Amino acid sequence: MTDLADTPFTALILAGSRGGVDPVAAYAGVSHKALVVLEGETLLTRVAHTLTLAGATRIVVSTNDTAVRDHAVALGAEAIASAEGPSLSVRNAIEALGTPLLVTTADHALLQPEWIRRFRSDLPPAMDVVALLARRESIEAAAPGTRRTYLRFADGDWSGCNLFYLATPRAAGAIDLWRQVEVDRKRPWRIVRRLGLATMARYLTRRLTLAEAVARLGRLADVRATAVESPFGLAAVDVDTPNDLDLVRGLGAAKISSPARGGGSAKR
Repeated sequence: MTDLADTPFTALILAGSRGGVDPVAAYAGVSHKALVVLEGETLLTRVAHTLTLAGATRIVVSTNDTAVRDHAVALGAEAIASAEGPSLSVRNAIEALGTPLLVTTADHALLQPEWIRRFRSDLPPAMDVVALLARRESIEAAAPGTRRTYLRFADGDWSGCNLFYLATPRAAGAIDLWRQVEVDRKRPWRIVRRLGLATMARYLTRRLTLAEAVARLGRLADVRATAVESPFGLAAVDVDTPNDLDLVRGLGAAKISSPARGGGSAKR
């Protein structure tokens, strides 16, 4: 493991739009999801403040929305133009900002400094890309009734936590594969199908571990990739739907739970 928890870093907040009317923004009566107010602060404010507390010395917001851009600048962040989809936005950010780069999203409403510090302290060495995921048990213990999209592996059911560490310039090689995965993000079996028939068979029979799948995806993209487990179940709760917004409003900062289990690398 590396020990980056107390070192400064650059962070990218994705605050783009997939086009059309965002259901969460419409439900909250604002023009953009990043401007939704939770406990007196916009989601963008909460995420940017959390990143600062975790050690970020440069925060950049990727957006094409004028109000969000102005809000980001007022918060002391930088703003760059987003592209069509988060993966291409990240590729553009790598070219503009370089690496290493911590990536998260504006709708990570409950994000906490401790989660980020733990993630960075658990980063394995010699990796180009690291993703944070949480187990179903941790998520459901922290937020009973929440509905997440899970990938089912031999070592459990996992959901993404919207935190990525792009350690080297080689991380850009994962973007094209990510763009393909984006299309299938709500259909996990299609994501796994890209791993090949033999690997797909292992996935369907629950003989494929998360670490094996991520490493295989990394090889397809010619990058060194791995996953790290978050012990914080709420790290997997973002605001994709109006129900998610109701959930995070109900939980509130005071109800953020402590780790449900030990964390670290997902590799077993």
